[in-house]
Amino acid sequence: MGKELLFKALRGEKTERAPWVPFVGCHGAALVDTDAETYLKSGRLMAQGILAAIKRYQPDGIPAAFDLSIEAEVLGCELVWAQENPPAVTGHLLEGDIMQFPAFDPGAGRIPCIVEAIKIAKQSIKNTALYGLVTGPFTLALHLRGTRIFMDMFDDPVSVKKLVEYCNEIGKQMADIYMNAGCDVISLVDPMTSQISPDAFREFVTPWAKDFFQHVKKYNTLTSFFVCGHAQKNVQAMCETGPHNISVDENIPLDYVKNICRENGVSFGGNLQLTVILLMGSADDVRRNVMECLTTGGDAGFVLAPGCDLPYAVPPEHLELVGRMVRDPYQQQVARELLRKKTDVKAGMNMSDYGFSDKVIVDVITLDSESCAPCQYMVEAVKAVTPHFGDLVVWREHAIKKREAVEFMMSLMVKNVPTICIDGMIKFVSTIPSRDELIRAIQERINEKFSLKLREHQGRLLVFGAGDEKGTQTWQNVQQAALELGSTVETVLLTGVDEMQRYGVAVRPAVVAINEQVKITGRVPTVDVIKEWLKALE
Repeated sequence: MGKELLFKALRGEKTERAPWVPFVGCHGAALVDTDAETYLKSGRLMAQGILAAIKRYQPDGIPAAFDLSIEAEVLGCELVWAQENPPAVTGHLLEGDIMQFPAFDPGAGRIPCIVEAIKIAKQSIKNTALYGLVTGPFTLALHLRGTRIFMDMFDDPVSVKKLVEYCNEIGKQMADIYMNAGCDVISLVDPMTSQISPDAFREFVTPWAKDFFQHVKKYNTLTSFFVCGHAQKNVQAMCETGPHNISVDENIPLDYVKNICRENGVSFGGNLQLTVILLMGSADDVRRNVMECLTTGGDAGFVLAPGCDLPYAVPPEHLELVGRMVRDPYQQQVARELLRKKTDVKAGMNMSDYGFSDKVIVDVITLDSESCAPCQYMVEAVKAVTPHFGDLVVWREHAIKKREAVEFMMSLMVKNVPTICIDGMIKFVSTIPSRDELIRAIQERINEKFSLKLREHQGRLLVFGAGDEKGTQTWQNVQQAALELGSTVETVLLTGVDEMQRYGVAVRPAVVAINEQVKITGRVPTVDVIKEWLKALE
């Protein structure tokens, strides 16, 4: 029933319950007690992880692998491996010449391992659909070119389109490999499209994504388009590319996706919260989140899934609970009761004084730059720019797989990841800034902070008077001295007794230079003398 139930939902049909698809990638390594690198280099271990996840989580569908570096590695890009995350692409093959397209060998890299994993797993899988996940053409193009591609879209759009077309041809070859190995659903995963506008999406992504889905549909295979990140602005454009299904993460309200997809005759999936709920939450948190998604998704054309690749350390009992809930009305009733008592991670930090240190602080709030492509490239953008400012600027990543990072994110009122904050102020939300944009934003803050420091350290001249002749004459002399000198030092007339006591003034009139000392009391200073005081305060 599970596989057919999923197929019905992907086609937009009404189902007796929502199908459940956990995106198990490197989390499978935790299930077989190994690290991500060892796991993702072994077809045998990946097959064991797939089968372990099916046994424990009772899914209706599951990916064969969730790793968006596979194609880039085959093409010659450098990878950096991690123990609990998929590898990150760090060496961009076409950084120098965008048109030097390398040859693609479908038998190279880790492709044979994945094919082996699929074939081993298929021997034991009876009623669970296998997803083949293909790196989308825009994300693969960015892996090859690096963040320079965003400037290329303005300066050399023709070359960018040729690169995306080339990447799409590789994507179609990967789809064929997955289908021939036995995958039931082909998903195009293109997270970097969350970084571009709908117009740019339609210019640089739509023609080739359409071609990809048409290619897969020729083989009567169901398709899904998955864009994690803050892709709400592009949901309509995603629908226009012609997939059977669109899958989104927690950045996008599920009801919004539901409405857009139904208007376009496309099914939809999502969007369990990865970190706050599945990774760090309690069992009750999981129940509430599942019930929220099921209630919003409804019973037609909805697939329950996490917002992205499951973190390595997600407690298996949380995912087992999801598997039970989609099948058990009693568990759902318990969750409905819990919805009335909803509690979340709170913004418990006092950030009122944040950003007032001598250095400018650049905070990058991410899911995790080791496992999230948009997060990785936003971190890379910051790392590339901050040396430009020497020791005036420090930067930090806050990966929200940790509870303290979630609290930090909420305290800064950040709603989406990845986001760049400068001295606690949100500056770039789910959009990777160009080098010039980021330099300009940081420089503006440096200038602002320098101006504040100048005002903070610049002296003031306080005149204490009582409204009598001497007090009036003293104030007039101060004004005259400032005028003749062209001084920018702030001058202030004070008449209250409390102010006198605070500054240790016993007799009026008096003139006090802040950061210096009481200059005179009991008599009127001359204009020339006041000028000297003002000069010392400049």
